Amino acid sequence: MNYWQGILLGLVQGLTEFLPVSSDGHLAVVEAVTGVHTPGVFLEVALHVATLGSVLVVYGRRFAELTVGTLRGRPDDRRYAWLLILATIPGVVIGVAAHDLVGRAFDSLLVAGVGFLFTGTLLWSSRRRGGDVVAPRPGGAVAIGLAQALAILPGVSRSGSTVSVGLWLGLSPVRAAEFSFLMAIPIIAGAALFESRHGLEGLAAVGVGPLAVSFAVAFVSGIFAIRLLLLLLRRGRFYAFAPYCWAIGTATILYALWRE
Repeated sequence: MNYWQGILLGLVQGLTEFLPVSSDGHLAVVEAVTGVHTPGVFLEVALHVATLGSVLVVYGRRFAELTVGTLRGRPDDRRYAWLLILATIPGVVIGVAAHDLVGRAFDSLLVAGVGFLFTGTLLWSSRRRGGDVVAPRPGGAVAIGLAQALAILPGVSRSGSTVSVGLWLGLSPVRAAEFSFLMAIPIIAGAALFESRHGLEGLAAVGVGPLAVSFAVAFVSGIFAIRLLLLLLRRGRFYAFAPYCWAIGTATILYALWRE
């Protein structure tokens, strides 16, 4: 991977990780078009770590308050932490069990195209949803967790899936986003730890310099994307990304069929 490819992939990851348009799907498309090929999902995980840093910049204070409150035994914080743990379990179980399948899915543009179409439909269904609920019930947390687990497939947006389900459950838009981003922290950290066993092999294929540049670009653009998403959520425009997902999904499927 060269430097301009690193910048492009970092920008794509940073912007699309938090905007509800699927970062993994975009990376699969960009990699196919630019000819970037990496072993397994090393590059995707590395860039996810960069965007984890973006989450900690925006939600770090809330995460720290929640952690301290849980350790000190504050009931509200302990309940919220338990809900986050509950929501994380489906993603961990499915991610480990389907690891090889997911790796193969990243090589299929058809899968990414269908995932984009699914994401667009999911976003459109969230119109006029949401309420004033602060946190989901346990069953709702599991439902959000299942949505996050489904988003391990390229083209299916993690933020789009989890925030949409949160809105269906009556969470306020900002609270739905907060729960979505906070629950991403252990999932991304766990995926990075799991994939670190292939770190040297992946680093050799990608290159230290291009990876560092890509990492930095993903980190900065990720912060911008989170703040933009929160602005759109407050304005009730979350579903506005649906037409884009349908368009890129259709284009991806047509491109995949044309390549065959």
